[in-house]
Parts: sequence; structure tokens; C-alpha cells
Amino acid sequence: MILAGGFGTRLSEETQDKPKPLVEIGGMPILWHIMKKYSFYNINDFVICGGYKQEKIKEYFLSKFKHKIINEETDFIKIEILQDNTHPWIVTIVDTGLETMTGGRLKRIREFVLNERFCFTYGDTLNDVDISKVIDFHNQLKTLVTVTACQPPGKFGILDIKDDKVIRFMEKPKGDGNWVNGGYFVLEPDIFDYIENDTTVWEQEPLEKLTKEGKVSAFKHKGFYQPMDTIYEKKVLEKIWNSKNPKWKIWS
Repeated sequence: MILAGGFGTRLSEETQDKPKPLVEIGGMPILWHIMKKYSFYNINDFVICGGYKQEKIKEYFLSKFKHKIINEETDFIKIEILQDNTHPWIVTIVDTGLETMTGGRLKRIREFVLNERFCFTYGDTLNDVDISKVIDFHNQLKTLVTVTACQPPGKFGILDIKDDKVIRFMEKPKGDGNWVNGGYFVLEPDIFDYIENDTTVWEQEPLEKLTKEGKVSAFKHKGFYQPMDTIYEKKVLEKIWNSKNPKWKIWS
């Protein structure tokens, strides 16, 4: 399950005519990069939680890939990608509402889970975590939720000042050592019972309650992690993609 319904207001230069998951890195939507990563781990059945300009996501898959429409209703479309062996995808694009919060979007795709364990992430974040290890970790701890905990990179240089003089300068440090929600969850279907309605924010009431009940585990990932919330962060990802070693590109 991939969240792809937000307005992307902090990236408004790019999201006037398309949703944020379609913003391109290296000529391909960040959504494609995320799906390629999951596909590397043989996860090829995707449900995309659309909202803002979700019709553009439909247009992307229908126009860019050879495909077969499996089912189409008023609020979703299910497509089989027939392109080649590099895209063995089943893609279901669901209209989860324009103003729906993250928890509400999850709740709306409950029927597509079929009471099975599933992966869940955001449509704007890349990292190089080994998803198979996250799933194994989840299976061992037997919690309802496993979240990939990441350490964000520093964005700005740090000045250490004493008596009006700079005594130390660090350009873009790795971070402050804190762990943040890096997405790339593994979830049990019981989590839907913790989501009330469209106004529910997944990262607030549900996760807070699950945490208090001891049902959330964290897979610590110390490797590459980069969200794309701003033009600056998009440029960071573009620079990495154009380098000799794009961190998240694990497929051939």
C-alpha cells in the first residue's frame, strides 16, 4: 500500500498539475522508484491510495505501460502491467478522497488487503533498507506494526559559536542521532480496528495507542534515507541519482 493522496504543498512548484508521487527523479516518477524497489523483493501487487489529482496516476499507468484492465469501478481501477519481466505488477489505484487523512486512506483500502499481512509506505520517500529483512524482523517480533526507523541527514551547516566567534564549522552533518519514522511499514490487518474514520491521522491516535499497548516494533536502518518534501530535497535525490551510486537503486 502506497500513500499517494496528499496535496504536496511544500513542493508546490512541482505539484500544481500532478500529485507528488509523480514528481520525477531522473526522468521517472518517485512512485516508480518506490515500486521498483519493492519489486526487487518480489512484492509486485500494489494498492495506491490516491486523492489529489489521482486521475493523473491512472493516466500514467494507462499511457506509459502496456497493460490489461482487470477491473474498473467508480472509485478504483485494477491494472495488470504487461510491459516485460521488469514490471510484473498488479496495480490498483483507489480514490481514497481529497481531504482524507493518512489513517483514513489506510482504512479505505481495507477490502483490498484480504485479511493478510501487508507492506505500507509513503509515496515520497526513498531509502536502501532491505525490505526482506524488515519482514523477517516483523515475523520474529510478532507485533501488529513494524516501522523502519531511520536517521535523517542534516540539511544545514552547524556553527559552534563562542564569544561571537565561530570555533567549529560542520557542513551538513549526518544528523543528531535521533530516530524518525522512515515509512516502509509491515502491518497486520488488525491495525484497521485502530483507525476510526477519514479524519484519523495514522501517525497520531492509531500509532500512539498501538505503541502504548506494546504492539509496535522498530527496524533500525542506519543506511540511506531521504524524503522528498521540498524542492531542495528533490534536487538532493536528483544529484544522487545522477551520481555513480544512487543508493536506493538495487535493481539492475
